[in-house]
Amino acid sequence: MTTTSEPHEPGSLLYDPATDRVGEYRDRAGPYALLRPVGGGVEWEADPGTLRPATDRERLCASVRAVNRRAGALPSLPAPLDDVSRPPRPVPGCAVCAELAGRREEARAAFDRSAETDVNVLLRQHQRQEHRA
Repeated sequence: MTTTSEPHEPGSLLYDPATDRVGEYRDRAGPYALLRPVGGGVEWEADPGTLRPATDRERLCASVRAVNRRAGALPSLPAPLDDVSRPPRPVPGCAVCAELAGRREEARAAFDRSAETDVNVLLRQHQRQEHRA
């Protein structure tokens, strides 16, 4: 499939049948057209006589691939920290956990949010030191 040898506009999206890829036209280098992958990457040389404007479907597929490449390159999120918005649960069978949970209930009954928070901090510290493998 040969198109006319009219010059392409920089930035236009063209289909290269030799590589079965869509690329952004950058410039000419000797007898070749320089294309860059949609979304960035290493340029490649293509025969300008075989290039044609990319179809809407080809443009969309190339854009989706670029977004997926970027998403795959993002660093993974760190493991979530302890959820401090919920009070820690006492470990069944642990006397210290049961005693701290009792103190927390007393603080709640007295509407003493400060004491309740203090007990939650103590319970979390205890659980980190005694119940984590």
